[in-house]
Parts: sequence; C-alpha cells; structure tokens
Amino acid sequence: MPVDPWAIDSLSFTGLEARNADAMFVMNDGNALGSRSGVRPGDPGLTVTLAGSTINVSVGVAAVAYPGQGVYRVAFPSVTSPGSLTAAHATLDRIDLVYVRVWDNSVDASGLNKGDIVYLAGTPSSTPAAPAPAGTQIYMPLATITVPHTGAGSPSVSTAVRPTTVAPGGILPSTATPSSPYLGQYYDNGTDLLRYNGSGWDTYQKVLNTSWTQPTLATGFTHDGNSNGNVQYRLVTIQGTNFVEWRGGIGITYASNAIQNSGNFLASALGVSFRPPSTRSMTGACSASSSSSLSLKIDFKTDGTTSIVGTTTSTSDTYANPIIRPPWVSLNGIRYAVS
Repeated sequence: MPVDPWAIDSLSFTGLEARNADAMFVMNDGNALGSRSGVRPGDPGLTVTLAGSTINVSVGVAAVAYPGQGVYRVAFPSVTSPGSLTAAHATLDRIDLVYVRVWDNSVDASGLNKGDIVYLAGTPSSTPAAPAPAGTQIYMPLATITVPHTGAGSPSVSTAVRPTTVAPGGILPSTATPSSPYLGQYYDNGTDLLRYNGSGWDTYQKVLNTSWTQPTLATGFTHDGNSNGNVQYRLVTIQGTNFVEWRGGIGITYASNAIQNSGNFLASALGVSFRPPSTRSMTGACSASSSSSLSLKIDFKTDGTTSIVGTTTSTSDTYANPIIRPPWVSLNGIRYAVS
C-alpha cells in the first residue's frame, strides 16, 4: 500500500510512520523495521550516579526501539533524579535497576505520552538479580545498583546493562557478539576488531609492539658481539599471531674450550609471554674465527631458557673433530611464534 515518504511538503505523518522512518538511522537488530536501542558510543550522557541515597541521571539522549513501533528518540536536557535508594536489607543483598521508560498510549493504552527515568528496587536474595519492569513495554536499561546488606559495604553502580547503538554500518562497541549479523558487519569487543564474513567472525587484532628489552646475560656471554649491537628482544603481533623478535650480537668466552652455562646466554628465564609453546630451533650466524661453521643452532625453550647448540671442545680441526668455538653469534633476524 502507498505510504507518505519522509519528508515532502504538505504530507502528514503519524508517530509510527516517523519512528519507522527513523529506523534508517539506527543499527538494525536483525528484524525488518527493527532497530537496536542504546546510547551513542562515547556519550557520557544518561550516566547514573549516587549522592548518598539520591539517584541522579545526567543529561543525555537515547534511542529506545520497540518491535513494530520503530525508534523512540528521547532527550533529557537536565539532570534527573528518579528517586532515593531503598534501604538495605538486614541480611540479604539486592540488585536494583534504573531505566528509561517511554509511555505511548497508542501502544500501551496507558493514557500517557511521555518519556521518563525510573528507579526499580530489586528483591533481596542470597542470589540477587536485577528486576524486570512489570507492565512496562517500552524501556531501555541504564544501570544496575548493587545494594549489599546492612553493614556489608556501600552500594555500587554498574552501567554494563546499558546498550550502545550506532548508525547503520558503524562499528559497534560490544562485549557480546551481535546477534543476526550482516555480511561485512564490524564490532569492537574491547580488545579486537571483528568482521562478519558471512559464516563467522574474523579477528583484526591490533598490531602489538612492545619496547625492546635488554636482558642480563649469563656468565660467559657479553653484549654487542661483532659490533652487532646489544642483545634485545620484543613482542610483536603480525596478522593475529604473537611473535618474539631478537636483535644484537652475543660475545662468547669459553672455559676449558667449552661454552659456559650449557649455552644458555640468559641470566634469568624469559617472562611467560615471551616463551614458545614448544621448542623453537633457530639459526644464528657466527664468526668464522676459531670455527669450522658459519652458523649455530639456537633453541628457545618452553621454560624461558635458551641454548646455543653445536660448539665443540675439540683442539683438532679435522672433519671428525672440527673446532667450533666462534667468539660471537648474531641474533639479528630471529623471530619465533609464541601463539
């Protein structure tokens, strides 16, 4: 059937027509004509605070959606106090609710057409839960208030229940995975950016680069071998995988022709986030001086220790008994995955 398009001179609109048209400007909830309720990301408005027992809600705006009724845009231009906190129970805790309520007589036959902010005390319980407004059809939660029993501490406010909404195509900040996603939808879970590919969510992790750390080296090892720079390492993220990168050169001194500390050049083990889930065997270039080999194997182990492998104590330089005691080994270019 024909409808009145928004906005053309001389046409008149019902409230429902206007609210349905407004659905174009708010994120869909997976239903035709449906919208996602919420405040705007980063908007400090409609924040619930306590001043003693007085509940205050700051100025702000919200989009309150209701199935089949489009979007109710509400604005509160001054601080609102929906009431005073109900006294704590003697022995049981309680969770209260503060919410935006819209009265629409054409929907709820309430005889009212207005928006307000409501405080609803919960039921004291050993397992308290926030109450659901009875008889209220069009509403959006703003905060819960946890009220400990008498003598158990002060009430605390949480805005975790307050939803956020964005324009169509916007990146939604949400700790919960959006329901009924569309192809190409993005959301930010507080840690990573995710995109819906039609069957699942691809994670676009932030590029993580920690600063370079210079470890203390064990006896028998020194920094800046062959002027390659001090030994340093850092954590980086590449396409969602965490890696540890190394740089610098290790100077090596031998005791009785043997490498010291079983080849572990670190004075203490690496931190947990820098340890691989299984041994990573890498190759490091080494000096040709006093060595029949131009490289050595370096193991990075799950316990955070390292091991330079392949040196010898031989005093001969034959094929059967080569001399491999280079005065330095390079860590430049070494990178191994830790996730």
